Amino acid sequence: MGREMGQKFHAFMFPWFAFGHMTPYVHLANKLAEKGHRVTFLLPKKANKQLEHLNLFPDSIVFHPITIPHVDGLPAGAETPSDIPVTLWRFLSTAMDLTRDQVEAAVRALRPDIILFDLAYWITEVAKEHGIKSMLYNVISATSIAHDLVPGGELGVPPPGYPSSTLLFRRHDAHALLSFAVYYKRFYYRVTTGLTDCDFISIRTCEEIEGKFCDYIGRQYQKKVLLTGPMLPEPDKSKPLEDKWNNWLSGFEPGSVVYCALGSQITLEKNQFQELCLGLELTGLPFFVAVTPPKGAKTIQEALPEGFEERVKGRGVVWGEWVQQPLILAHPSVGCFVSHCGFGSMWESLMSDCQIVLLPYLADQVLNTRLLTDELEVSVEVPREKTGWFSKENLSVAVTSVMDKDSEIGNLVRRNHSKLKEVVVSPGLLTGYTDNFVVTLENLLKETNLP
Repeated sequence: MGREMGQKFHAFMFPWFAFGHMTPYVHLANKLAEKGHRVTFLLPKKANKQLEHLNLFPDSIVFHPITIPHVDGLPAGAETPSDIPVTLWRFLSTAMDLTRDQVEAAVRALRPDIILFDLAYWITEVAKEHGIKSMLYNVISATSIAHDLVPGGELGVPPPGYPSSTLLFRRHDAHALLSFAVYYKRFYYRVTTGLTDCDFISIRTCEEIEGKFCDYIGRQYQKKVLLTGPMLPEPDKSKPLEDKWNNWLSGFEPGSVVYCALGSQITLEKNQFQELCLGLELTGLPFFVAVTPPKGAKTIQEALPEGFEERVKGRGVVWGEWVQQPLILAHPSVGCFVSHCGFGSMWESLMSDCQIVLLPYLADQVLNTRLLTDELEVSVEVPREKTGWFSKENLSVAVTSVMDKDSEIGNLVRRNHSKLKEVVVSPGLLTGYTDNFVVTLENLLKETNLP
């Protein structure tokens, strides 16, 4: 179909190979396909199988598998960050750079109109060589990009003109900064180069939550910043919550259960895992923990504190496998979400009716946490020791402070969260963002392609 007819375009997508990056790209691909556009999605072979169920328009969205080349230091068969510890991610980013010839071959063969990318900064060069446009689509928060990824930025130090005096790192955040410092320089170079050289910038967020940070990024890079909204998946009505969990949760009073999950990339040390379990036990409330087994343990069971299972029988579950998080958060018995505040979980917590307690581990999670706790005042953060670790007492106090009906802080965050949720879920707000994004992109491509 010619570009004149309704200006339908063909987009390439090439996100970082982490599921937390690829998944929102697939959701965006679905929105583009819904409006009649075509998408070719470049991704590692194994991820193909794990993501294809999310592709709602297989006629318009084609998954184009990329072979991950051999790199010394990268274990054979590793294709995504979930396959390897954080310390080896740099080898995977090197492997991503070595896929450039495969990407160029696909561009030559299929002639897209635009390529969306995030960490593969060299995409801007490929796009220019072939006379097509590039867009850096960011799936991490605008708050963290504005804090750490603008020209002249420095890890943990807000840049000049940063639009917040509350979103700052504190002394006990050293652990989160250290874990990120290993690959910050690479990451910084990739993102700032991409943001500087791309044609358009877009961010997976909305004005109501991060407006001033998006404006700041636009000013720093002197580019239009398009927002897609949070790009959460459509609820799958055909897959209700597993009976096992639905029945268990239904045995408790409405709003009484504490649900805790720290995302798939965080693996706790054994003693921190035990502290987490004991902290939730201390609350006296029913709880459901979904985390990966701690370091050095093959199963959750072998790592539990002594006597713990007997003591919490009937009111506490610790589970080491995947669960249907959005459906658990929507269950009437769940009243509190203890989270690491990764960007996806941040949105899920805001869209829920749960009280929010945050336990961040990585640098961007710390900033997301401060956004919710200090700037928007919709959550509480678990205080840390000087070592950066948390104690069972601090975790228990944070949870009970928001779950206690008479607690001042609990009522304040509940009121603020409820007001903010009303805005975010107001009819048409999120679809308005994606509709507006697609129309703006159609117009930008039309303008830039005029003879």
